[in-house]
Amino acid sequence: MSKSTPTPSAAIDAWARLQRASGAVLARVETRLKTDGFPPLGWYDVLLELSRAEDRTLRPVEIEKRMLLAQYNVSRLLDRLAAAGYIEKLKSPEDGRGVSVRLTSEGEALLKAMWPCYQAAVEAEFTNLLEPGDAETLWNVLGRLVR
Repeated sequence: MSKSTPTPSAAIDAWARLQRASGAVLARVETRLKTDGFPPLGWYDVLLELSRAEDRTLRPVEIEKRMLLAQYNVSRLLDRLAAAGYIEKLKSPEDGRGVSVRLTSEGEALLKAMWPCYQAAVEAEFTNLLEPGDAETLWNVLGRLVR
């Protein structure tokens, strides 16, 4: 059995602050979207990933891996997006049982309509609060955490 060294208090405090900050900023961004009459940020996230994909089509498992937000019920989210006409579900050409999801023109229009609100919210709730050099420092630190 190996000895483990206790995690320094500052690191535990930083971890807790990271979690609280992330949740607080996301909640404020979500509120701005809702106030402007837009659907939740998860919808934007799915539509954005589809817009970046070849043929604007991905399998649900690929969407889940690419999403910025934690999304435990991707299938329900995809059902809501399909019902609203923003995506379409297709039988996978490689596997008749599998499903692929494709962005519709309505989904692309929603993505474009949401962007100015989302961008303004990120600027107000995050970007404008950073000091010079903070973004680069955060980029480097968080990059080490994402493996």
